[in-house]
Amino acid sequence: MSKRKLSRHQAWRIEKIQDERAKRSARRASGAHEALTGGELGPEQEGLVVAHYGTQVAIESAAGESQRCHLRANLQGLVTGDRVVWCNGDPLGVVVAQHERRSVLSRPDPYGKLKPVAANIDQIMLVVAPVPQPHANLIDRYLVAAEAMGIEPVILLNKMDLLASDPNLKKSLDELLAIYPTLGYRVLRTSIEDCELTELHRALHERTSVFVGQSGVGKSSLVNVLLPDADIRVAPLSEATQKGTHTTTTAQLLHLTCGGTLIDSPGIREFGLWHMSKEQVERGFREFIPLLGTCKFRDCQHDHEPGCAILKAAGSGAISARRLKSYRNIVTSLEGA
Repeated sequence: MSKRKLSRHQAWRIEKIQDERAKRSARRASGAHEALTGGELGPEQEGLVVAHYGTQVAIESAAGESQRCHLRANLQGLVTGDRVVWCNGDPLGVVVAQHERRSVLSRPDPYGKLKPVAANIDQIMLVVAPVPQPHANLIDRYLVAAEAMGIEPVILLNKMDLLASDPNLKKSLDELLAIYPTLGYRVLRTSIEDCELTELHRALHERTSVFVGQSGVGKSSLVNVLLPDADIRVAPLSEATQKGTHTTTTAQLLHLTCGGTLIDSPGIREFGLWHMSKEQVERGFREFIPLLGTCKFRDCQHDHEPGCAILKAAGSGAISARRLKSYRNIVTSLEGA
């Protein structure tokens, strides 16, 4: 396929954007260089990125103090949760090195490219609620994405108080979530109104976590209860759609009184899985893994092929028909992307 020729305006626009990026990078490099060579910096020390402000980051020292810092020109892409080496300065310090990440949480940017939003996370708390009512395919998409990133997912059913007056909804949600503990996933239940947070406090203790999920499930409200001084803005559900609106705009790291750490990141309605291959999606379904490579055909689609180990397991009940349907929906969405 021949390469599409850019119009004069498109070429000018691209050149302008690249020029602006180069100038911003030069300003960052200049500021960091001046601080490094001006003799105004203290010794190198370990630190933690607790917030990101465009071309600067807020670094927390081992003593718990925070300072804004420039970045060396070769350190673009730092995110909240990164561990770094930095030098104190007045008024701004400088980050001089970045430690290797244990894990990274990414999401698609407006241009469709994966962009890291938080690093060194121990667990993803997937928050669901009676309203907006969750569905299996959405939950499974989050779980597949978490598995691909190597971060432990935990399912958190919030707003349990709403189920007291609706036994049918409670039964529906219990049935929806029943399969996940059998696959090794933890399912927690919370209610701010009823102060049912014991399970949540225990799960967050001494771990770095991030809340994800649809808007309106109560992520910001949970943060406000866990950290009243954080003052995270909360928006009500839309009466028309019964969906929430995103309220968090900047990823920030917050220390919990229970001994854990929470990275409060911009609301993520749904993980983008377009970047994943069919093989990665397969491995995102834990129950598939022991059977992968045992189908009769090497390129088995697990749809109707004879000798398919996944279909055989689904027929015997070893694999849930609902989970198999989720798998097919996700693969189909990738093919249509």
